[in-house]
Order: sequence, then C-alpha cells, then structure tokens
Amino acid sequence: MKTNKTNRKRRLSIKFLMILLCMGILIYAGVLIVGRIVYDHSIKEHYDTVAYDVAETVKEYFPDGALTEYAKQVAEYQKGKIDKSALDAIENSEDYKRILSQMANLRSSFEANDIFVITVDMDVLKAYTPEGFEARTWNPLCYIADVYEVEEDRFYLGDVGTILPEYRDSLFESHKSGKRYDGFYISEAGFGYNMTAILPITDGGETVAFVGVEIPMKTLNTSLRNFVLWISLITGIVVIFSLLISAFLAYKFVIAPIKLSASEARNFVSNNTQVSDKLKSIQTGDEIQVLSESILHMEIGINEYIEDVKALTSEKERIGAELNVATTIQADMLPTVFPDRKEYTLYATMDPAKEVGGDFYDFFHIDDNHLGLVMADVSGKGVPAALFMVIAKTLIKNRALMGGTPSEVLSYANEQLCEGNGAELFVTVWFAIIDLTTGKGIAANAGHEHPVLKRAGGQFELVVYRHSPAVATMEGMKFREHEFELHPGDTLYVYTDGVPEATNAENELFGTDRMLEVMNKHVDATPQELLPIVREGIDAFVKDAPQFDDITMLGITYFGKQDDKE
Repeated sequence: MKTNKTNRKRRLSIKFLMILLCMGILIYAGVLIVGRIVYDHSIKEHYDTVAYDVAETVKEYFPDGALTEYAKQVAEYQKGKIDKSALDAIENSEDYKRILSQMANLRSSFEANDIFVITVDMDVLKAYTPEGFEARTWNPLCYIADVYEVEEDRFYLGDVGTILPEYRDSLFESHKSGKRYDGFYISEAGFGYNMTAILPITDGGETVAFVGVEIPMKTLNTSLRNFVLWISLITGIVVIFSLLISAFLAYKFVIAPIKLSASEARNFVSNNTQVSDKLKSIQTGDEIQVLSESILHMEIGINEYIEDVKALTSEKERIGAELNVATTIQADMLPTVFPDRKEYTLYATMDPAKEVGGDFYDFFHIDDNHLGLVMADVSGKGVPAALFMVIAKTLIKNRALMGGTPSEVLSYANEQLCEGNGAELFVTVWFAIIDLTTGKGIAANAGHEHPVLKRAGGQFELVVYRHSPAVATMEGMKFREHEFELHPGDTLYVYTDGVPEATNAENELFGTDRMLEVMNKHVDATPQELLPIVREGIDAFVKDAPQFDDITMLGITYFGKQDDKE
C-alpha cells in the first residue's frame, strides 16, 4: 500500500496531462465566449445599421414641412386646442395615406414588426414615476403614424403611448441634441428579440418628431446556434490535436527525462549509492540536462564525501583515543593525593573546557618547613595549551626545588619559555612559598587573578595588589613579590579566570562578587568542602550554557606549627 501511494504521488506525466487538459478546456471555453461576444456584437451592429437606414427612408416620405405641421396639430390636440376632426382630416388626406402606404410597404419588405413616427412631450417624460408607468398614466409619446404588423394593435394619429423607463434618458438626450442614440434598444417578446432604432427629425435646429423602427432579430438565435456549433467543432478539433502533440512532445523532452532522473536518484539511494551512467543519456540541451548532470555529479560527490567521512571518522577516532591518553597523562601530572599534615589542609580541582586544558595547579614541599603553591593559566585552549602547561609546570617546580624566591623562579621560567615560543603563548602564574613554621609567605603574581583570604572567624575577601606581566610575554623581566602572613585558622583560596568569567546564556559573567557571596555563605567549610560548593554555585549560574574556559581552584587552611606529643 505504501509503494502504490508513493507511485501515485510521483506520476508526473498524469499531473502534466491534467494540466494540459485544463488548459485545453480553458482555451476552448475562452474561444467560445469571445466568439459569441464578437458575433453577437456584429449581428447587433448589422441590425442597428439596417434599422437606421429604414428610419432615414421613412423621413424622406414626408414632404417638406409636413412632419412639422403634423407634430404641431398633434400637440394642440393633446392640449385640447383642437378637436379630433382636425386629425381626421389629416388622416383622410391623400398625402397622409400615401405616407402610411409607403411605410407599410417598407415595413413589409424589411419584415419589420413596426415603423412609427411619434412626438415626445418632454415635460411628461421628465415627470416619470414608477407608479405612473405601472398604471399606464405616464404616456410621454404621441403617435403621428404607425404601421404595426398587427393591424388591430396599431396606433392612430393623436394616440398616446408609453416607453420602457430605461429608454427615457437616451430619448431625452437624443431630443436635446437632435442626433440619433448610438446604443441598441433590444427587447425580448414572446416572438423573440427585437431591435428598435429611434431617429430624431429636426426642423430649424429643433427636434420635432422621432421615427422609430422595430425589426425582429429572427436570424440572431438561429445564426448564433449555428455559429456556436461550428466554432465548437473546429475549436475542439484544434484543441485536441494541439493537446496530443503537446503531450507527446512534453513526454519525450520533459517528462521522460525527469522520470529517468528521479528513477536514477531513487536507485542511487536504494542501491547503496551505486552510480549509474544512464543519466548521461539525457541530452535535451536545456535545464533538464543540467539537472541530470547535476544529479550525476552530486552522486559522485556524495560517494567521494562518504569516503572522506570514513577517513575523517577513522582519524577522529584515532585522535580521540590519543586525546583520551593525553587527558589521562595531564590528569596524572596534577597532584591528586593531598598531604595529610598537621600544619595545614589542602585541596585542589581542575575541570578542563576541552579534552585537555591549559590550567594547572601544583603544590610541593621545597623542604620540611616550606610549601610551594602554584596556580597558573596558559593562554589558549586544547592541545597547544596543554603542551605549554606541561613545560611551564615542570620548569617552575624544578627551579623552585633548587631554591630561590618566587621572583627568581618565575624569571627563570620566563627566560626558558620565551625561547622558541613561535606560538606566542604565555601563562599567568600565582606562585607562593609559605614558611609552615611561621605562616609567613612570599608570592609573585604574574598577571593572574587576585587571591582570596579569610582570616579566622572572618569573611572571604580579595587580596588586591599590583601584578607583574604574565610569564613568557617578554625576555628579561623581573617579577614583583608580595609578602603575606597566614595565622592559624586562616584560609587562602586561589583560582583561574574560568571561575569569575563563567558565562550564562544571557552573556553575564559569574564575577568575583558572586564567587565571594557563595563562599561567605559557607565560611566554616574546609577546602575539601568549599571547592565543590563554589563549583555548584557556578553551575547554578550558567545552567545549560557551555563551559568556555578551564575551571581550576586550590584552597588551603593553615593551622600553624604543631608540637609532636607522641
């Protein structure tokens, strides 16, 4: 079921044929609609021309001045100034009878429904109301002559009549301008469509009457049906033939190459990235050929990429294994067994940001009464910093064991590290030597963080003093020393910049203020307790933000010289 459903979705040819079919139907319908509109307009113009030609002919039937006189007599009759006998005299005259006879012959020859001559009372025309129209009391027309094909329904001289309200405005404009209305008066009665033409007749620049011609549009429906039938047949044949040719060409030059490209891409996925040469057979010379060539190049590139990924993965695994060994070696270089001495208790931790780090701490006895403490941070991260850290740690410890002040030890390490330092790495160092019998110490701070000191019964506070530049920044440097003294119960805490510069998701730093706040909530904690507490405070602050720097800490609580009582 899943395969069939997928195949149905991928039938590009069916979708394309449906699009062609819809386009064919739209073209077919459009041709019919446009053809009917053009034909209908042409027929109406034809009837309009014929109707106005007839009206012009009727106009010529009236002798000069006769129509004006008839219109005047009808108007006076409507106003009651003359009686019906005056109109009867006109109807019985030879001229009037001749005019009616000519109009009747003309109507018959053109198979018109009606030819009539009327006057229009403009005051009544303007006074239109729907109620008057419905009641047939609104009659703005007055007939002068009428030869309606139904004899008993024709109007006589002096009879009044109404018009459709939609013709009112055009009749008014035609009367005012003395020109014919160019629109069509088309109405539909029980016997079909009728075209009515109204031609104004002027005398002395004024409209005195109108000639109306109503011609049945007998050929409209029949001709239109025949036209629609033939145009439907011809258009249908042309559309079907065009669709067949378009479908054939589209399948050959568009659909078939695309289907082949899709099939080859699917085979590449299902056959373990096996590349086929069938795509080379697509030579359409257009974007489809570009697509097939791109797919082929992509398949070859994917296989090359897979091989590269395999090689990189193998290399990454090898490097990872070596980094694991390096991590173990580095961890083993840092002292993790803390002395069990009566004079002090000490604890330290180092959490690298990467597999190996550049931070290090160290503590060692120079002699029975002197303890060396080191807290350092190499610039940079990863393997280069770790290698530099190993050298720096070894130099500092070995030189310190030979004797000398912190300044002398750091000066020696500085000279050694500056030689061949092509990577331009440096290391910030806090190095102190403490006399365990007196608690007095000397420290040299080479660009490192300020240490923190808590006196017995007091609070943790920063010990701020001027620093020297970092080690390995410049040859021939001398390092400033700082004397201090620990009393029994005092705690000294040193750390790298990974503690105050720990950053949360909002890019805020943990800072020394937060560090001291956490520490002062646990002023009685031992170094073994204090360092994990500080780390918990850092983790709570940064939450899920990644660790960007190594975090290294060392704490020592001094108890003073203890007498043996064994």
